[in-house]
Amino acid sequence: MTLGTKIAWDDTVLPFQLDRSDVRGRVARLDGVLDNVLAQHDYPPVVEALVAEMALLTALIGQTIKLRWKLSLQVRGDGPIRLIATDYYGPTADGAPARIRAYASYDKDRLDLNGESFAQVGKGYFAVLIDQGEGNTPYQGITPIAGGSLTECAKTYFAQSEQLPTRFSLTYGKSQEPGEAASWRAGGIMLQMMPKASPFAVEAITNEDGLAALEPEAEENWLRANVLLDTVEELELIGPSVPPTELLLRLFHEETPRVFDKQPIKFGCSCSEDRVRQSLSIYSAKDIATMTTDEGTVTADCQFCGAHYVLDPASVGFEAANVDNTDS
Repeated sequence: MTLGTKIAWDDTVLPFQLDRSDVRGRVARLDGVLDNVLAQHDYPPVVEALVAEMALLTALIGQTIKLRWKLSLQVRGDGPIRLIATDYYGPTADGAPARIRAYASYDKDRLDLNGESFAQVGKGYFAVLIDQGEGNTPYQGITPIAGGSLTECAKTYFAQSEQLPTRFSLTYGKSQEPGEAASWRAGGIMLQMMPKASPFAVEAITNEDGLAALEPEAEENWLRANVLLDTVEELELIGPSVPPTELLLRLFHEETPRVFDKQPIKFGCSCSEDRVRQSLSIYSAKDIATMTTDEGTVTADCQFCGAHYVLDPASVGFEAANVDNTDS
């Protein structure tokens, strides 16, 4: 089997638990999804790599949370790569796929095409936002950019904001078969100590640096799981030969791994004409006039999927005769 062959565990996240260690985790594979995400934009390779890493982190973290609607990850910096934003939409029904979309904003005149990707984000913050839908207060957690990678930013966020020791092992990149176009593959494992709400949880304390510290038995369990994760190989994460269940057995067989139903993932966007109209409903007719093109239309483009909307200026804004504020 070749790397370009589509297989059963492509575009899935598999939840698991290590019963002996009180550790939970996720194994993720993004293949066609990542191609679809990146195909929406012609990003330079240094930007593509960060979007791929962020999308994989989003799939792993999103599946960890019991979402009714949306998880968003954002990195904003003062470097040439100004913004990386991803959204994870929870399944709308049992067995339905979750959806992911991603977007990056960068200054092409300042971008170093041969430079290291993460260094070009600069100083800024890493944010986790959770929207559980109408009637619920949105959650936002922010930590400074640090650690040398998006993965380390996510690890620091969980340690500082959630007091949950967390570890990621990720790999991603393009593969190409002779005579075929290159395609993206990404794979990763996330480990996390059970949260306090879990009946399997261990009590966490805080060390002198304000980060989560563990009691001796929990610390031993956590270190043992991390040592085992260190033995994973990149090809095991993205290659076709080792299914996630076999990988977990190879890595953690002494920790009594228990797997749950895998979650399918697909590329998906929530944009619509109704949402565009709703976003424009705060503007007056005078404001709308300044947005109107020479052709007499108001246009909007979705940064995530590239959808292009063309609207009659008389039909948008709070002074329009036929405003449609339906929330799709």
